[in-house]
Amino acid sequence: MSDTRRGRTRSEAVRRAVLEATRDELAAHGYDKLSIDRIAAAAGAGKQTVYRWYPSKSALVAECVLDGYGFPATTPVPNTGAVRRDLRDWLEGFADHLAEPQSAALIRASTAAAAESDDVARRFYDHVTAASEDALTARLRDAAPTARPASATAAAEALVGAMLYRLLVRQPATPEFLDSLVDTVLSGIQGTNGTDSAGTQARDLTPDC
Repeated sequence: MSDTRRGRTRSEAVRRAVLEATRDELAAHGYDKLSIDRIAAAAGAGKQTVYRWYPSKSALVAECVLDGYGFPATTPVPNTGAVRRDLRDWLEGFADHLAEPQSAALIRASTAAAAESDDVARRFYDHVTAASEDALTARLRDAAPTARPASATAAAEALVGAMLYRLLVRQPATPEFLDSLVDTVLSGIQGTNGTDSAGTQARDLTPDC
């Protein structure tokens, strides 16, 4: 990727070095204490070069998030035919990722940047949150094809949102919490007496254990 700012061409190698340094800076110091001076020094770039390419901290973080630095690809939700187990296993893997110090620091920092910038918020959702929600929504719709699409979408958002909330308030996603979260979400889709919110009998949503 190349770009021009004020008539100068960006070096791709330097750009990547700046984004990698930004990732490390966010993980080490958070968004509030992010230092362009430290980023430039770590990347071997001039401070004015970084400021010329990125006029604000939020613009720098937005490109860091867009390029996926520090955020691994979303893993598919397993489909063994037992939806409760599949969701529980996926959430456990997600919880393990969130528990990693660097991952936790990056997500907290990105959330802080998103609160300040609509662009960062949009990119964080598009490239981080939405992928997880889409994977969960697809699995829930496969388990209950007659349920209203909005039910699966809301359930997926609830699962991801609850996990991120636990991270932001620094509460661990314990096995007990994961069990309760999955059961609550599945109960919401099933509705009363094993039916979904549209009154249709839900298939493959009864907890398998």
